[in-house]
Amino acid sequence: MTERTENDPEELRNLISNARVVLWDFDGPVCRLFAGHTAERVATELVEWLEGRGLRSLLTADERKSPDPQIVLRAVDRRHPGSDLVAELEERLTKEELRAAVSAMPTPYADPLIRTWTAVGSRLAVATNNSPRVVRSYLASRGLTSCFNPHIYGRTQQLNHLKPDPHCLNRALNAMGAAPKAALMIGDTPSDYLAARSAGVPFLGYARNGYKERLLRDAGARWVVDSLWPVLRAVRDQG
Repeated sequence: MTERTENDPEELRNLISNARVVLWDFDGPVCRLFAGHTAERVATELVEWLEGRGLRSLLTADERKSPDPQIVLRAVDRRHPGSDLVAELEERLTKEELRAAVSAMPTPYADPLIRTWTAVGSRLAVATNNSPRVVRSYLASRGLTSCFNPHIYGRTQQLNHLKPDPHCLNRALNAMGAAPKAALMIGDTPSDYLAARSAGVPFLGYARNGYKERLLRDAGARWVVDSLWPVLRAVRDQG
């Protein structure tokens, strides 16, 4: 079993209360995008599409077996950056993400937390490696678009800007006129933490299981919660 590290409640409250801008990763903290349309299947279909075009050799054996379609996409981009092949593969991934958004599972307490944080005057943005089209589709389905518009920063054709590169975080901060220290990033992967650290933004990890928590702690994340409920409670208290 993973050894769980307790957060100091007062430090966690201070972290939350100091945030004037909150940057959300999408898949994980906001919802489980591939809850009903598995990422592993999408990755397999992308690999099969490449193999059907005689491009099997573009991927290593490990990359071909990866359950993460983002790994497949980035692997091809490293070998053919900015190519038409990458653009078509990215569009295929976006279409699969859009299909997945229909059956995405909201993260417990995410919807009320988003609405409450907005109500107390904090500004919210999404900074994600998913397509911004997918984020907008999902937020619209939950009635949450107004909590974020227009600040949705996602995957572009420049895949070298994906997290752990801080590019999407910096875009959000610049557009919102926010200092990094006045912001808070909520993410569920080491790449989220590393991007926040590079951007100088305080980080709160969300880990829905012990494995996710261990990855975040090992990457260096200091504050990690296994539920958004204590975050919602802290935001309500400050309101």
